[in-house]
Amino acid sequence: MKLTIYFLLVIIMACGGQNNEEDGFVYTNGEREKVVPTELNLSVEVLGVDSNNPSGNGTGVVQFSAVAKNAVKYGYRFNDVSEEVSTDGNFTYTFREEGIHDYKITVLAYSITGESIAFSETISVFVAEYEAKLVWSDEFEGDGTLSAQNWKLETIAPDNGSWYNGELQHYTNRQDNAYVSDGTLKIVAKKEQYTAQGTTKEYTSARLNSLFSFTYGRVEVRAKLPFGHGTWPAIWMLGSNIETEGWPACGEIDIMEHWGHDPKKISSATHTPSCHGGCTDVTVGTTIIADYNTEFHVYAVEWNKDSLRFFIDDEFVYAYNPTLKDKDTWPYTADQFIILNVAMGGSWFSVDPNFVSSTMEVDYVRVYQ
Repeated sequence: MKLTIYFLLVIIMACGGQNNEEDGFVYTNGEREKVVPTELNLSVEVLGVDSNNPSGNGTGVVQFSAVAKNAVKYGYRFNDVSEEVSTDGNFTYTFREEGIHDYKITVLAYSITGESIAFSETISVFVAEYEAKLVWSDEFEGDGTLSAQNWKLETIAPDNGSWYNGELQHYTNRQDNAYVSDGTLKIVAKKEQYTAQGTTKEYTSARLNSLFSFTYGRVEVRAKLPFGHGTWPAIWMLGSNIETEGWPACGEIDIMEHWGHDPKKISSATHTPSCHGGCTDVTVGTTIIADYNTEFHVYAVEWNKDSLRFFIDDEFVYAYNPTLKDKDTWPYTADQFIILNVAMGGSWFSVDPNFVSSTMEVDYVRVYQ
């Protein structure tokens, strides 16, 4: 059953005379005549709606299709949280909260000059009990070394004895840099001279690659991040075909990335052949967390054939869902593996000269399908 809703909407005018580059629009008021979207039509389909299931069949899947004159992109907001963008007006969203719940949906249509019209509507959606199963995990129980069945410590630097991005550490396989105790994994970045592959670095740390790889699912990592100017912890994924396809053709998924010189900012991002840093038409997810180094938080990604959706403590923070999916924009069709590491320094930031050591602590890593 398909519900089609037509709206005649109030125009929301963007104000100001400065150069405007927000959300991909670049124009100066007065240089271009304002273009206002009109006649916004929205089609909403809650999957499985019938006389016996007025709120859907329990999958929680809702398909939206919006069209408006003079619109170049559309935005969807769910309960007034982060906006998700669609260039063609089509968008599929999966609600996760079990039971029957009402959700406020806001659709926006944007013109080339950034003018927009918007409307909010409430829909009722039924979600049955979530049936995803835990298929792989490490709970980091016991004390001592890492599980050799779960992890490989990567120590060979690929760039003539160094790591890319101007990083200043050597990764080691020593228990000084990675160990399990009191139910958590500790990855310890330390200031110390260490020589490997013919080069001497001033810092050591660890980089763990999971021996489990998979296609599609939900990854959850509960972690407490290190502190200190120059630390660069990450929870991320790479395509298992990196040896044959190379980077970024293999695809990279950054579940959590943090830089100690910008301490409260947590980043969620992707890297593909079409965009692997600094692209004007691809955003990243940025979340502010003040207690990143004193409290544990759950960093997660949901990966399916259509999208990547990122969460922190079960709150949605960012989505990557390109309209055109090909090998350049969507290399996420093959197995990926999980990486946990703490780098030190980079080509665009330094390390605090008083830095001694800091630890990323991981409570668990879990994969559901």
